Amino acid sequence: MEKFPMTKRGHTALETELKTLKTIERPAIIEAIATARELGDLKENAEYHSAREKQGFIEGRIQEIEAVLGLAEVIDPTKLSGTIKFGATVTLVDEDTDEEKTWQIVGQHEANVEEGLLNIKSPIARALIGKEEGDSVEVRTPGGGKSYEILNIDYI
Repeated sequence: MEKFPMTKRGHTALETELKTLKTIERPAIIEAIATARELGDLKENAEYHSAREKQGFIEGRIQEIEAVLGLAEVIDPTKLSGTIKFGATVTLVDEDTDEEKTWQIVGQHEANVEEGLLNIKSPIARALIGKEEGDSVEVRTPGGGKSYEILNIDYI
């Protein structure tokens, strides 16, 4: 089975979500199902069907998180240095617009573009791996080609 690289922060976030699902969400949905059953005929009971659907989602998410955590390989970026690799926080400048962006390269299960967490399997991350400060990188994305210059690499 393939291991999933993950930062400690990402691992902790998944553990927290799992705990919330098991200790808060699951008991609440069980209570909602019990309450909906008391309302009578289950075939025409929208509250019951809605609660069962939500229960299915919660149970599926619990299984998904447990599987990911079981295959997680937690990597501490602070112990790394050198060229860009997993865990690096990279500051880039778009060579066309001079817009600066900062990304941290993380595992697929913790990636969130809005928070600056870039999936290691994304086109940008794959283009950056192995590069150094000052290098220019051509990235082919679904939106077209982009050129970036690497301004800074940190492992924090």
